[in-house]
Amino acid sequence: MTIEKEILENLRQEYRSAKLSEKDVTANPVSQFGKWFKEALAANLYEPNAMTLATAGIDRKPSARIVLLKGHDEKGFVFFSNYLSAKGKEIAKNPAVALLFYWPELERQVRIEGTIEKLSKEESERYFQSRPKASQIGALVSQQSQILENRAELENKWNELETVYADKKVPKPAYWGGYVVKPTEIEFWQGRQSRLHDRIVYKKADKQTWKIVRLAP
Repeated sequence: MTIEKEILENLRQEYRSAKLSEKDVTANPVSQFGKWFKEALAANLYEPNAMTLATAGIDRKPSARIVLLKGHDEKGFVFFSNYLSAKGKEIAKNPAVALLFYWPELERQVRIEGTIEKLSKEESERYFQSRPKASQIGALVSQQSQILENRAELENKWNELETVYADKKVPKPAYWGGYVVKPTEIEFWQGRQSRLHDRIVYKKADKQTWKIVRLAP
């Protein structure tokens, strides 16, 4: 056994900070998420809105990356991206996706499964114009997921457009905008001692109601 393998096999933490029971959660998972998210904000976690987005194309090959949550309500969970990126192309072919929030300081995870669709052009435009100008230019510069010759290619294009739009409004590119993930299942995971974690899952029963179940850890 290598030293590294021995270290990895013995890395473990005991989770003791909290517990989660059926009587503690709200009837609606969106409000339960809001409650946990406020607690993550209050704990001053680094980017508590960072979430893993998992997608798969028609080849069923999964891929995952971190994106940032920019809104959530009864309609779903919102983020923004390049529609022509690798994830955008997979989403266009297969709208089934999953999200994962991991807040290790609180010993919590939130897993979300559902379907994804684009936000309206108006909603995407509104958010784009609220971004810092440098971020707006970045969206124009980056042909996300495309091969670059080198870093200079990217920086030269950014410098060029920074000059072009120095005194102008930056237009939202047609290939950039928002997505909303509409959940069909949301799991709240709370770490517990001896790996007997609490897992409370909401499953969509119909358009208005959710069924709440507990899963074995």
